[in-house]
Amino acid sequence: MDAQTKKYQRFCDLHQQAGAFVIPNPWNAGSAMILQSLGYEALATTSAGLAFSLGRRDSQGEVSRDDILTNASEIVESCNLPVSADLENGFGDRPEDCARTIQLAAGIGLVGGSIEDATGRSDAPIHDFQLAVERVAAAAEASRQLPFLLTARCENFLHGRPDLDDTINRLKAFEDAGADVLYAPGLPDLDAIRTLCASLTKPVNVVMGLSGPSWSVSQLAEAGVKRISVGGSFARAALGGFIRAASEVREQGTFGYAREALPDAEARRYMVGAVRG
Repeated sequence: MDAQTKKYQRFCDLHQQAGAFVIPNPWNAGSAMILQSLGYEALATTSAGLAFSLGRRDSQGEVSRDDILTNASEIVESCNLPVSADLENGFGDRPEDCARTIQLAAGIGLVGGSIEDATGRSDAPIHDFQLAVERVAAAAEASRQLPFLLTARCENFLHGRPDLDDTINRLKAFEDAGADVLYAPGLPDLDAIRTLCASLTKPVNVVMGLSGPSWSVSQLAEAGVKRISVGGSFARAALGGFIRAASEVREQGTFGYAREALPDAEARRYMVGAVRG
């Protein structure tokens, strides 16, 4: 069994164990190495964190497939953990675009990734039901030929369509089409999360760290969640610390931020202590 297949098997096993696990989202190789050193068992990329690091907004079209895969490749090479990628909407409307994106993702060592049903167009933000299912089916067919765990995302709640019934129907159809994990970001409360999880047979991912309500790992596990990601929130937390430090110096002329900054020696230990490859 090669190294990528072993990572894939480890990733699959995490989705079968009891309780819920957290899959944090590094935005570059350095943050991935720190997260590995802290003991996390798998990682997922973040298109938002990447966009901010490149000086772009978090929206479709701001970050290209090449940008996403280059960043993901650097993260894969920086650690020995299974890495899944935020592959946005597959970088194309056609089912074959989604399949090609999955193949390219696996080709750089990723063992998982998500395809969403958002179009990137403000006038029609969500793909029609049938096309959305066909896109997931094509991605699933491609993933079956690879060591790759496919996550299918329904973006209703992020695009002004807070329809839980439609969200569940879409995720059920994605499940039937071959998706391994189901994901609906932006669900409003634990009751909605519990209802969604009870309606599906495959593992469910929930994102924490967004604005709005927050629940603990144990609360989400009790509701039926298997995997918890943090999206771009770790990257935004880092930016928040950076802005507070820079604002203190600019506005007060003091350097108190340094008391809470990561010591240089500790930062260097994280970078050399993480296992690569």
